[in-house]
Amino acid sequence: MTDTTLAEAAAARAQHVRQRADRPSQRRSAAQPGTRATVRAALSGLEVRAADDGAGLLDFRGHASVYEQAYEMWDYYGPYTEIVSAGAGAESLARADLDVPLVLGHDQLRRLARTTNGSLILTEDERGLSVHAPALDPADYDVAYIAPKLRSGLIDEMSFAFRIESGQWSPDYTEYRINRFDIHRGDVAIVGYGANPHTVGAGLAREAAPTSSRARALLELALAR
Repeated sequence: MTDTTLAEAAAARAQHVRQRADRPSQRRSAAQPGTRATVRAALSGLEVRAADDGAGLLDFRGHASVYEQAYEMWDYYGPYTEIVSAGAGAESLARADLDVPLVLGHDQLRRLARTTNGSLILTEDERGLSVHAPALDPADYDVAYIAPKLRSGLIDEMSFAFRIESGQWSPDYTEYRINRFDIHRGDVAIVGYGANPHTVGAGLAREAAPTSSRARALLELALAR
């Protein structure tokens, strides 16, 4: 993104956006129209570890968004920077009926865990939107597929799909701050490439719980790759 392009987009935005509280028009993660609008964050410190006895469930930890860190986004007028405010998801995460799955690549049919059955825990911490799936079953096809890729670093980013409820443009219309978002019936996802380059901690480890011989075989195969 060049300063000229950013300045031109901001000037056009200032002329057409009615008020600073308006949401970005055609918000997306890349310059091309039609690109999905998501917020993503890189993972680090990834670890795949089997239980001492060679069996067990997998424990996944990561962050689907990093708060108070600017990343590049695009709207109808061009590029701008976006920031998610600390605490922006507090109200949504407090819902008693919160329904959010952990998925692969924002594919709703490739679910690894879900808040509704207690297999996914979403909270906010000093870094951002914390994701914890404490008991991923290595017998699940998608878990067996993604585990070796996380361990090797082939896949190292996360993202989340949500709805903006409140935000505001900076006075010069170069930056948009998300003050409140709703993630209910959205998702947190393990993805390939992301818009937010800021690195946060994550891990994939073991939970000492027994599994079937088939699950153990799948896990051993994943770890051997």
